[in-house]
Amino acid sequence: MATTIEYIEYVCEQLQGIGDIRYKKMFGEYMVYVNDKPVITVCDNTAFVKQNKVIDDLMKNAEKGFPYKGAKECYILDIDNVDFSKTVVSELEKITPVPKSGKKAKS
Repeated sequence: MATTIEYIEYVCEQLQGIGDIRYKKMFGEYMVYVNDKPVITVCDNTAFVKQNKVIDDLMKNAEKGFPYKGAKECYILDIDNVDFSKTVVSELEKITPVPKSGKKAKS
């Protein structure tokens, strides 16, 4: 089951107020960016965040899963819990770098 446009828009609505939120379709599913940083992977109408020591205590009771075949195990974010989701995503945004451009500079 692929992620619906309604669900990805819902995820982004839940995060309003913590920065510039946008999403991008990738490989048939979605990546949610906060301030141009990839923070949430959304697959099969489920929000996943990478396991990281900065959120381990916050996510100690969270379910875990694999967003897609071959992916590392991630935490499943309870996106319905707005305040909790904003806290987790804000912590991850602080330590997530902005991806480098895939374009090579011309000499």
